[in-house]
Amino acid sequence: MSEEKNQMYFAADPTAKHDEHVVDYHVDDIDLKFTTDAGVFSKMRIDYGSGVLIKTMKDVVFPKDGILDVGTGYGPIGLFAAKFWPDQTVDMVDVNERGLNLARQNAQNNHISNVDIYTSDCYAQVDNDKKFGLILTNPPIRAGKKVVNEILMGANEHLVSGGVLLVVIQKKQGEPSARKNMTATYGNCEILTRDKGYYILKSTKN
Repeated sequence: MSEEKNQMYFAADPTAKHDEHVVDYHVDDIDLKFTTDAGVFSKMRIDYGSGVLIKTMKDVVFPKDGILDVGTGYGPIGLFAAKFWPDQTVDMVDVNERGLNLARQNAQNNHISNVDIYTSDCYAQVDNDKKFGLILTNPPIRAGKKVVNEILMGANEHLVSGGVLLVVIQKKQGEPSARKNMTATYGNCEILTRDKGYYILKSTKN
């Protein structure tokens, strides 16, 4: 496999040759267009797991203290959340600078202003004093269990009391262990959705 094709989407500064595409996305009465590129996750379409998370999160009740999208990529989850909850500010973080630049471009092109898009390795650059009512993530499985666990368990420090963590993960990519770890951290973990091997897990901070 060439170095270009092996370029991981969780690299900080992808070197893959640019190959931009525009993806149309429609859920209920919300229409969004996303510019994607090589070197970011799921450049040809909104990946199935993110779609399951987006459709599930619309019905979740959470404290209205802001939303955080961890591992935002070019922004489908966070920008949909910002469009669906216009009264909320959505922080969107990633290590992938190409993805973040695309997310900023996509926010502008979709006329979404209630977002704050910035670089953060998991929660490292997220303000410790800022707590969220909802944290969303389609975690970068290929980055390894350590990173995934840091996202899932680390969310506890960034949620308000009663705040909700929503995670999409495939059973074959570690859903049972993720559910076990979330239960251990939060004292609860509920399966909201099962869809073609993708699970939406919900934990609430007590």
